[in-house]
Amino acid sequence: MAASFKILFVCSRNRRRSLTAERLYADFPGYEARSAGTQPEARIKVTPGLLGWADLVVCMEAGHLRRLRQKYPDVLAAKETVVLHIPDEFDYMNPALVDELLAALSDYVEVPDLPGA
Repeated sequence: MAASFKILFVCSRNRRRSLTAERLYADFPGYEARSAGTQPEARIKVTPGLLGWADLVVCMEAGHLRRLRQKYPDVLAAKETVVLHIPDEFDYMNPALVDELLAALSDYVEVPDLPGA
C-alpha cells in the first residue's frame, strides 16, 4: 500500500479556513490532512510534531508562515511550504471558502471532486 501524502493546513485559530481544508481532504484517497492554528487560542495549536509529520505545510496567509519560521526554523527548513493568501472572512465550510481553497490548492496538489460541483 502506497504511503499517503500528508498536508498540514494552518491558519490563525483553526476554526474556519484550515479546518475547512482539512475536512475537504478527510476521505480523499492518497492524502492525509490535519489542521492547526498559530494563535494561543487555536482549537489545535501548531507543534513541531505536526510540522514534522507533514509533507506539505499550507498556510492561509503570509503572516502564518512568518510566525512558523520564527518559532520553528529548524523544523521548517526541510519542509515544502505554500501560502494560499486566503483572508479570514469566511465561516467554516462556506461554499465561497471551499471554492477558493480548491482553486488555490489545485496549483500544488490534486483536489477532491465535491458532490454537486
